[in-house]
Amino acid sequence: MVKLRLKRCGRKQRAVYRIVAIDVRSRREGRDLRKVGFYNPLNNQTHLNVPAILYFLDKGAQPTGTVHDISKKAGVFTELHINQRKFN
Repeated sequence: MVKLRLKRCGRKQRAVYRIVAIDVRSRREGRDLRKVGFYNPLNNQTHLNVPAILYFLDKGAQPTGTVHDISKKAGVFTELHINQRKFN
């Protein structure tokens, strides 16, 4: 099973996170399938590759709680619902 979750990067006490698609059995800093975004909690900056996120969500990937909240603020799920209505 694939999850969309945060992967910690950066220095000590200055963490930044990559949003990655990763196998559930992998550890937090394990090898990811694809990098789909970036999140900096210090500056509250977010960069998302929306087509890649939609691709993994369409294939059944489950986002973690934090990634779900970040994606929801960026409007990813509204695009997912729009795309599903087009094809149905």
